[in-house]
Amino acid sequence: MASPTASAASAVSYLSPWPGVAERPIPRGRLLFRGSRGGSSPLRLNCARRNALPPAPRAAKALAAENADALNVMIAGAPASGKGTQCELIKAKYGLVHISAGDLLRAEIATGTANGKQAKEFMEKGQLVPDEIVVNMVKERLLQADAQEKGWLLDGYPRSYSQSMALENLGIRPDIFILLDVPDELLVERVVGRRLDPVTGKIYHLKYSPPENEEIASRLTQRFDDTEEKVKLRLQTHYQNIESLVSIYEDVIVHVKGDTTVEDVFGEIDKLLSSSLTKKTEMVASS
Repeated sequence: MASPTASAASAVSYLSPWPGVAERPIPRGRLLFRGSRGGSSPLRLNCARRNALPPAPRAAKALAAENADALNVMIAGAPASGKGTQCELIKAKYGLVHISAGDLLRAEIATGTANGKQAKEFMEKGQLVPDEIVVNMVKERLLQADAQEKGWLLDGYPRSYSQSMALENLGIRPDIFILLDVPDELLVERVVGRRLDPVTGKIYHLKYSPPENEEIASRLTQRFDDTEEKVKLRLQTHYQNIESLVSIYEDVIVHVKGDTTVEDVFGEIDKLLSSSLTKKTEMVASS
């Protein structure tokens, strides 16, 4: 039986644009891989010209919680950036409703909703689930009472320009968009060293979180795409996706260094969320 982590990863793969496919023409720099003729430099996109993009139209009315104490947050990060851990910490302290599009997709399919049945048809054909279906799932979840009252934490979604514009057109907009930044070399090391215990579903890392004993170590497996080559392709897609979102969320995006300790990363996120919450409360009070 597949672990929840593996199942979520499988569902998420049906939400993203195909690797290397950009759906919106945007300026990009060269991508240099280790050992390329251009030398060795991080697998990053050159965003120097991104400010030349015209700002995207803003939604006329935000689909926000009525409660001034409720924050609406989006968070994104490359594979192995530590996003999942930070989401748990954010949820624990701020009480936000954590919404992952991948988990949402799996739940809708499992319960046999109209959206889930439609999505399942595409997935069984090996096709990506159309944006309108997933956006509708996200919209319906955000409109539920708990998300409206407590605020929400939208995890790893939107991933493309069209997805973000669909949310904008529905008036769904975050108070803050957290982007975790981790050097490519560290991301590759984190991913390549990951191992899964098929018995317990627990994730280990050969360097940072090794198995407790030889018995567990002997049965650990590695995801087929947790190789250096495939990680670099996933990073390329991630940076393309993020760059396509910049013109829409540039006024609410905040960058957080994700290559320090879990505690330090959350400390920085905590400061940003606290500040954002204070500003939102003051705005509501003055209106």
